[in-house]
Amino acid sequence: MVRTGYLGLGSNVGDSAGHLRAATRLLAARGVEVDAVSSAYVTEPVGEILDQPDFLNAAIRIRTDLEPEQLLDACKAVEAERGRSFDLPRHSPRPLDVDLLLLGDVELQTERLTLPHPEVRSRRFVLAPLLELDPELMLPDGTRLADALAALPDGQRADRVGPL
Repeated sequence: MVRTGYLGLGSNVGDSAGHLRAATRLLAARGVEVDAVSSAYVTEPVGEILDQPDFLNAAIRIRTDLEPEQLLDACKAVEAERGRSFDLPRHSPRPLDVDLLLLGDVELQTERLTLPHPEVRSRRFVLAPLLELDPELMLPDGTRLADALAALPDGQRADRVGPL
C-alpha cells in the first residue's frame, strides 16, 4: 500500500544544504518518492549537547510502499552514506539526520520506532517546515499541527532562509 509520509532533515556538519539535497536523491533510490520539499530553516541545536553549530533543517513529503521499519532502515542507510556516525552520543553534531515523522495514519511503537515521532508537536524546527508543506496537516489522533505550533513558547528559533 502506498502511503504519504513526512520526513525531517537536519545537518550541522560540512555542506549542510548539500547533505539535505543529497538525502532527497538517495531516498528516491531506495523506494521513497519525494513529493515536495520545504524551504530550509536555520535552527538552534536542542538536546543534551547545545555547544555546537546551528542546524539547517527542512521537511519532505514522501510517497512510499515501504513498511515503517523498512522506511526507517532506508533513512538510516542514507544517513550513513552521508557520513553519520552512530557511535556518538545522541544529539551530537552530524552531517545528516533523517527523522521519520509521520507515515499516513500509522500509529506505532516498537523498540526502534515511534510513529508519529514523539517530538513532532514540540519542536518548531519540525513544525515550521511541515506546515509549509501542508498547512492543514494533522496527526492520526486529529491534533492539528498548526495548533501545536501556535502553542509553543517563544524561544525556539527557526529562521526560514529560502529554498533548499
